[in-house]
Amino acid sequence: MYGVVKADAYGHGAVAVARTLEPVVDGLAVSLVEEGIELRDAGVRKPILVLGAYYGRYHSEVLEEGLTPVIYDTADFEKFGRTPVRRRPQRSPSARVEGRPSRWPVHVKVDTGMNRLGLDQGALPRLAEAVARFPQLEVDGFCTHLASADLASPDDTHAQLARFGRAIATANEHGIKPRIIHAANSAGAVRFPEARFSAVRPGLALYGAMPSAVVARADLEPVLSLRTRIMALHGVASGAGVSYGGKWRAPRDSAIATLPIGYADGYPRHVESAEVLVRGRRAKVVGVVCMDMMMVDVTDVPGVAVGDEAVLLGTSGTEVIRVDDLTRWASTISYEILCGISKRVPRIYTGRGHS
Repeated sequence: MYGVVKADAYGHGAVAVARTLEPVVDGLAVSLVEEGIELRDAGVRKPILVLGAYYGRYHSEVLEEGLTPVIYDTADFEKFGRTPVRRRPQRSPSARVEGRPSRWPVHVKVDTGMNRLGLDQGALPRLAEAVARFPQLEVDGFCTHLASADLASPDDTHAQLARFGRAIATANEHGIKPRIIHAANSAGAVRFPEARFSAVRPGLALYGAMPSAVVARADLEPVLSLRTRIMALHGVASGAGVSYGGKWRAPRDSAIATLPIGYADGYPRHVESAEVLVRGRRAKVVGVVCMDMMMVDVTDVPGVAVGDEAVLLGTSGTEVIRVDDLTRWASTISYEILCGISKRVPRIYTGRGHS
């Protein structure tokens, strides 16, 4: 299992999440070289896959940091084969191919229908020639990416897996026999047992969410809650506008709470019928969400006061707001909500290994 911690662990904080996952996964996966180096600098020792596959001029650094590159074309494989490695990785001995300490592990990505990155099956013979020319590299892994595993119809995923199977057979025929085969993201791992091969790459599921209702799991517990406190309370007369443009007008004399969080913090600006929780009650978001603040109607929240906690994601009393709720109100996807929580929002970690 590779725990995917790209995009700052989907907004949760890559270093803290990686440290928590490291004892229970076989490796971690990031998108960028910089993300991998951040984890190495933090002391993470498990193998780290670089999924994004864009290396620029930093092929040497990738190997020197003990990162495992995912390669999507033969030319990039050759660049890794020719790159000078000035020092052996001291911080990640486990990233080397087991039993073959003189060889550097790489994973090869095959395009099976995503049409984003990856070799097509016809390019595999040329890859095999490059593998023979650069014996210091080991094709330790073979992978693809499922484009539609969370959609109602399984047909596209079945077609991708069939193409992937043919690509694996072609690679084997040309002497490429990787130790690790992986294709399944969160949706693929849950829904398609045949996609699990020898490894899976859960991302969103690790954080307690799934990409669509088709693959929803009631037993997943959200890792993250998003909370703030009321910074101001003021009365608004019936008919008066709130926030920029006065697009929302009070239908009655109302109590409006201002929260110190806005779209610069990652709360979506364009929400419809959104709610937050105050004192275990649901309160409507009213007016346009501002860069640094937002307003909610707390008229029906008894005893509401400045300093009260406001829950934007999470639980208050018996009420809960999940990321899927906010996704619906913002007409977006859960990935965008979680990844969009900005760096200026403090992360407070609890549970094992944190205080």
